[in-house]
Amino acid sequence: MNETVYKTFDELPMFLNVATVAKLFGISQSSGYELMHEKEFPSIKIGSRILVPRDKLKEWVENKMMQ
Repeated sequence: MNETVYKTFDELPMFLNVATVAKLFGISQSSGYELMHEKEFPSIKIGSRILVPRDKLKEWVENKMMQ
């Protein structure tokens, strides 16, 4: 199975699913779901799917690094 490898943040899809978020952070998918349900985490719900906008994720990570 070919696995997509992203070399820069801009190569990520515009919206990330839980599998991609988990892979980026090196966590399990269940931990990814927990993270995506945290109040301050920038996720959106579209139908039954939870997605993370790439640009909002970048902002969230940058803010976390400054704390």
